[in-house]
Amino acid sequence: MGIASHLLQRARAIAGAVLLVTMSGMAVAQPAPAPAPANTDDPGFFGSVGRWFDQQVNGAKDMFGNLGREAGVAARTTADTAKDAAKGAADTITSKLPATSVVSGHEVCRTAPNGAPDCDTAATTICKAKGFKSGKSVDMTTAETCPPKVYLAGRSSGPECKTETFISSAICQ
Repeated sequence: MGIASHLLQRARAIAGAVLLVTMSGMAVAQPAPAPAPANTDDPGFFGSVGRWFDQQVNGAKDMFGNLGREAGVAARTTADTAKDAAKGAADTITSKLPATSVVSGHEVCRTAPNGAPDCDTAATTICKAKGFKSGKSVDMTTAETCPPKVYLAGRSSGPECKTETFISSAICQ
């Protein structure tokens, strides 16, 4: 049994109970009315109330049914619009960026004349080793490297140690 039918039955039962209580005082004092003719078009009070409840329930069913359909259409339209926008954005970005790839490796950066590490050359070296034309550094690491004699002497650093910067990943094109 549907929700609408259940609501209609409850509404009819409540209306009938209210009428029964209201009319019970009058029923004691008045004689029973004569039965209505069977061929009349007047449905009577209870028939009118029942028809009114039927109309209300059917109107509510129509309203909620349309609401569900409209929500489904709106959701599909929104999803299609978002998908088209994302595809357009991806196509725009892809057309503006050359074909690139991130590669891993280990290439020491040379020291430039000003004393700073020159990691552009190291990134290009890593990329050329993987078949690309050029590259830019993505991840650098700096470490202090010492000859084995420093560690064998029980020290962790000394004047023989030097700071070394190397590339561990590069973006290549």
